[in-house]
Amino acid sequence: MKKSILTFALLFMWITFVKAMDPAYEAAMQKQIQAMNSIPNLETAQQVTNGFIRIAEAKNEEWLPLYYAAYMNVISAFRFDVNKDQYFDQALQWVNKAAEISPDNSEITALHGFVIMGKLSVDPASRGQEMSPMAMQLFSKAINQDRENPRAVTLMAQMELGMSQFFGSGPEKACGMARLGLELFKKEKMKITDDYILPTWGERDAEGVLKNCK
Repeated sequence: MKKSILTFALLFMWITFVKAMDPAYEAAMQKQIQAMNSIPNLETAQQVTNGFIRIAEAKNEEWLPLYYAAYMNVISAFRFDVNKDQYFDQALQWVNKAAEISPDNSEITALHGFVIMGKLSVDPASRGQEMSPMAMQLFSKAINQDRENPRAVTLMAQMELGMSQFFGSGPEKACGMARLGLELFKKEKMKITDDYILPTWGERDAEGVLKNCK
């Protein structure tokens, strides 16, 4: 009986290991991530986003394709002349689906905050009171979920900078967080390989915050 249980356990571990190593999935993700790093126009951005959604439909147990599709929508909303609320709302749907697959994920929580920050930017006057605390809470939660996540720290730094500019206070807190973010990006780079598919974006955002610092 014990031998049967051990055999079943080993078989289950092997199946899980094989599922985790899916060369086709990883190759598809690498191709889309490479394309994501060069987006000249909205049409290309939409093509890349659609590519991630196709992967998500084929691999519905994976959170990363949904994460990147949401991220692409956020970036497109900031960069291009689109219906920004529509893009942010679609991003939020994908973020929520990703969170169902991978709960308590710092990357997903930070991206959720990024979406809220985007919606806030559409109409700061009427949305600030509700959405500013919401974004801050999400960034704080993301940091607590993983204190080594440079994107969570950098997004918080951006939010702190915006708050300091709005209230006319100093940027010291934002600057400190941006410096911490850059240190975390340095640590992250040591883990990155040619086949790395986890998020790596955000370093230039931290550098952008530091331009406001003495």
